[in-house]
Amino acid sequence: MDAYNPRDWSTQPAYLSPEYKSTPLRAPTRALIPLKQTLSELTGPVYGHESVGELDADLTRNGRKAGEPQGERIIVTGRVLDENGRPVPDALVEVWQCNAAGRYIHAADQHDAPLDPNFFGGGRCVSDAEGRYKFMSIKPGAYPWPNHHNAWRPAHIHFSLFGPSFLTRLVTQMYFPGDPLLALDPIYNATPAGSRELLVSTFSIDVTQPGYALGYVFDIVLRGRDATPMER
Repeated sequence: MDAYNPRDWSTQPAYLSPEYKSTPLRAPTRALIPLKQTLSELTGPVYGHESVGELDADLTRNGRKAGEPQGERIIVTGRVLDENGRPVPDALVEVWQCNAAGRYIHAADQHDAPLDPNFFGGGRCVSDAEGRYKFMSIKPGAYPWPNHHNAWRPAHIHFSLFGPSFLTRLVTQMYFPGDPLLALDPIYNATPAGSRELLVSTFSIDVTQPGYALGYVFDIVLRGRDATPMER
């Protein structure tokens, strides 16, 4: 999120990955021209931080109409860190995901799976002084997509992070450990080996809430050799 200390792009997904069928349609064909950002672009204004509500980080309640959402309850937490392991406070962390049946609340999603009237599928929070964020949610389901024959996306949660200004937005995906679909997913495999594993969360019995929800830890590193891979 800091133009003066750039991320290590060698750990990031390539613009063009032939197995990921949409990338040939949108990958640049010429070398990119870097534009140096000004101080005003890097420092403000912030976007959305001031409007975070009390239930925004609880996806099991912020979309509820008549009852509990269906599916396995989960807690997802972690820290937003810089390349030196220092916490990044006041980052706006947003998530969106499909429901337990693998269906998004979106007009473009016509997957033959049920919608959940009690699950909106989106949430947000602001990282604290230690860079920590925390969401309560439902484990998303796998779903088919038209990339190739019998293609299925692994269970995943989308993350968006805003730093000190609108131009500092970063987007990534979090996956779950042990998912057999990871080895078959061209989006996950578009990230270089050795870095793609950073997209997989870690199960934590310490984060797990007894009798209620399983816990997963997903730290997000913004820059450097161990930077979390981001969508480009």
